[in-house]
Amino acid sequence: MLVLIAFVDHTFMGAPIRLPTEETIAEAARILRDGGLVVFPTETVYGLGAHALDARAVARIFEVKNRPRFDPLIVHIADLAMLEGLCETMFDSARRLIDRFWPGPLTVVLPKRSVVPDIVKAGLPTVAVRWPSHPVAQALIRAAGIPVAAPSANPFGRLSPTRVEHLDPVLRSQVDLVIDGGPCEFGVESTIVYVTEEAVTVLRLGALPVEVLEAVVGPVTLQIGSLGRPMSPGQLPRHYAPRTPVRVLRPGETSPPSSHRVGYLAFREAPPDRSFQAVEVLSPTGDLREAAARLFDCLHRLDEAGVDVIYAEPVPEVGLGRAIMDRLRRAATDVGFFPSED
Repeated sequence: MLVLIAFVDHTFMGAPIRLPTEETIAEAARILRDGGLVVFPTETVYGLGAHALDARAVARIFEVKNRPRFDPLIVHIADLAMLEGLCETMFDSARRLIDRFWPGPLTVVLPKRSVVPDIVKAGLPTVAVRWPSHPVAQALIRAAGIPVAAPSANPFGRLSPTRVEHLDPVLRSQVDLVIDGGPCEFGVESTIVYVTEEAVTVLRLGALPVEVLEAVVGPVTLQIGSLGRPMSPGQLPRHYAPRTPVRVLRPGETSPPSSHRVGYLAFREAPPDRSFQAVEVLSPTGDLREAAARLFDCLHRLDEAGVDVIYAEPVPEVGLGRAIMDRLRRAATDVGFFPSED
């Protein structure tokens, strides 16, 4: 009797996933310089990187993510010389924020130089720049010797990946290399600020709380949503969403309809109601930094649990809690999920 054994060639299942060795960094840097796409870790979420000054390479980001061209990208750098090559003007408030929080999870929007391709800035006169603190991201950008445009490595509007296991298989099949740097430290995207000579405006809540920014530059303005063309990523009303509908609960609301499979995202402890199909807890100690770091990871697991809807408890809207609630509200479905049971 002849027995046939099938061997699976994983190279056909998507881009190779490699640990961040010197050889991997060198290969990834070459791919970026040659116009390819690399998924790499940052301290916030995993990014989908391309040569920021190569318009054709950046166009691949929009194609792979199915991202609208009006949504600008963030350019990642590894030193201040790269910043000077991208930005035409530096304001005092921007300098103080950069001196205090770079490298780190802060993106600064400033007037751009002509070298920045129009597709990166979505036709705006500004460019969004950040210097990530993750050692793998820094090593990659330094080895490539170029600024790297990198939105989160997810299909547009979906949950950001905070570990390689979260990567969408279709997206992975369209990139050239994935670097596995383990789980991300902060778990939510960078805070984005637009700086002019007169003011600092927060365009996206993120891993740096507003309070710590104000300790450096004084009161800031919040412009979190966008009624027209967004000035930065993360300003659209629905974003960072799992495929499963999400409902942010009102205080005291926990009981799901009995006819539906319901997942539950708790802040500090699982609810006493045991009828939930899946439960995830953000932080048993109520630590908002831990909750932020676990947010997307928990939502990914609930999204894969086969439930009909995810109920999400609100968290205190102070510090990082404001960024957590911003992500939950953008993930939430505005219409009701359940038919009337009257």
